[in-house]
Amino acid sequence: MGIAFYAGSFDPFTNGHLHVVEKISKIFDKVIIGIGDNPDKNRKFKKELMKDLIIKILENREIKNVEVICYKGLSAEEAIKRNATIFVRGIRNGIDYQYEENMASINEEISGIDTIYIRAGKLGNISSSMAIDLFKNGKDVSKYLPKEIMEILKLEENKDKEF
Repeated sequence: MGIAFYAGSFDPFTNGHLHVVEKISKIFDKVIIGIGDNPDKNRKFKKELMKDLIIKILENREIKNVEVICYKGLSAEEAIKRNATIFVRGIRNGIDYQYEENMASINEEISGIDTIYIRAGKLGNISSSMAIDLFKNGKDVSKYLPKEIMEILKLEENKDKEF
């Protein structure tokens, strides 16, 4: 059914993101997860590390029709370059919907590619940054993050550096 482009900072990739990927990988022939730059955010994890972790997460769950890329620039331009037929966005709530609807309008204007929304699932109510904040404050976030992400967090827990 075409190529879906799922763009985000994925900093880090959460179980909500995974839920969206699991759903769309069953609908589309190919899914491209695009790890982009968000100038409004300071990355906690290097993009290449997150790419490798997402690939590992997908392999461990035998999700085979997904490619993970890192890119710079506009998502709309990258989607055109990758022959995407649809943008996919995960939404957690009405606030997400308002933000995503504005983004979808701009992306469609630039690329001509429409957007569909997939609910982030029952564990998608926690954002990436909230999960990291909870973790840094000693809370168990294992239900919000894939085990592969948890392993990296635990390794880096006592280090004073960027992931």
